[in-house]
Amino acid sequence: MKIMIVEDEPTIRDMLGETLRRWGFETVEVEQFDQVLQTFQTSNPHLILMDINLPSFDGFYWCNQIRQLSQVPILFLSSRNTPMDMVMAMNTGGDDFIQKPFYTDVLMAKINAILRRTYTYVDTSHSFIEHDGVVLNVKDATLQCGDRKADLTKTEFILTQILMQHKGSIVTRKKMMRALWEDEHFVDDNTLTVNMTRLRKKLAELGKESFIATRKGEGYMIP
Repeated sequence: MKIMIVEDEPTIRDMLGETLRRWGFETVEVEQFDQVLQTFQTSNPHLILMDINLPSFDGFYWCNQIRQLSQVPILFLSSRNTPMDMVMAMNTGGDDFIQKPFYTDVLMAKINAILRRTYTYVDTSHSFIEHDGVVLNVKDATLQCGDRKADLTKTEFILTQILMQHKGSIVTRKKMMRALWEDEHFVDDNTLTVNMTRLRKKLAELGKESFIATRKGEGYMIP
């Protein structure tokens, strides 16, 4: 699999490239930071490591540009650690966030988990799941209600799929994190919260504001 590195600090970029190649990944290392989108289009990576502070335009900008073309997973790397940075990362379409400095084993655990859930976690036993007028299309990861439709990220798709498969029952946060990342030890609990907020916003745009209910201290459910 191919990973694109968008990091303007040469020392960190070289370390990331060396680590990824040691794990058997092919790497594409961006050095012209006004051509991030062009590099993405020509290299077609399976995952992107995206710094936030970049020359010309920041990582949020490039994430938004890429999201207009693709749902490829994007993992943000940043020394910025405010809750707003994490919210911005998720709201612009990021799949996860890791703060610098980081341990390489934690980074690789996150990368491998994202790749597993993106490219192997697909239940094709049914082409769609429907409940209360909301249709989840398994093949193209979209939600539809009436004539309105929303595209889902891989994370949002898996969350919706789990909830709809267990409609009428509470799905714990721990179970969701295990399904998404397989080992919740490497997961920031805020990441799940932000993704749920983003999913609910898309449901609200479909006219289904109350489709997912929160069970305080337990988890979430579709009544």
